[in-house]
Amino acid sequence: MTRLKKLIIACDGESASGKSTAAKLISKKYKLLLINSGLLYRYCSKIIIKDKPENIITFLKKKLKKISYNKIAKQKLHSEEISSHVAIIATNKKVRQIVNQLQMKIIKRNRRVCVEGRDIASKVLKKNPKYDVAFYFKCNLEVAAYRRWLDLKKSVPLKKVKRSLRIRTNLDKKRKNSPLIRVKGSVLIRTDHLNKKQVLSKMSKVVDRVLKN
Repeated sequence: MTRLKKLIIACDGESASGKSTAAKLISKKYKLLLINSGLLYRYCSKIIIKDKPENIITFLKKKLKKISYNKIAKQKLHSEEISSHVAIIATNKKVRQIVNQLQMKIIKRNRRVCVEGRDIASKVLKKNPKYDVAFYFKCNLEVAAYRRWLDLKKSVPLKKVKRSLRIRTNLDKKRKNSPLIRVKGSVLIRTDHLNKKQVLSKMSKVVDRVLKN
């Protein structure tokens, strides 16, 4: 049996920019392990909100030792309460270090992965191991807010969702530790201009070029 070639894809982008959907599509097509770093941060927020620990760093170190990524991925983590909370804890340098250590442990065990988040190409996969392909996702705020509103089953006013996304993106771009940036050489994907099929097609052309080299 032929061993598949090593492939590491980084997907970065703003909140509700379509990067999660795109990462799922490309991971399925190329049989990659998908790691959503946003879910790891959301899980941290969920358990902090629930347990209200005095020291969140000690608490998270202990909790993340005992849980697998698969268990985290199966949980409901997209409430507005978690979204508001995660925007704050994601600026905490020590929280980011804990989450990054967990991600790196998973990444280093696998030769073929797609990792999506805010600082994957700029920080997590900057080197050792370095990404083979980097994508950066953007989406108009109006379109992004409408999509997130639908994801939330219209349970929150659209105006509130839009405000939440604007705040989150500003915090991501302006935070001191690992801000959201588009790295040089990354491929821009505008999900407000492309449908799912077109997004997958554009990404696939780039991945296929890399695999041929």
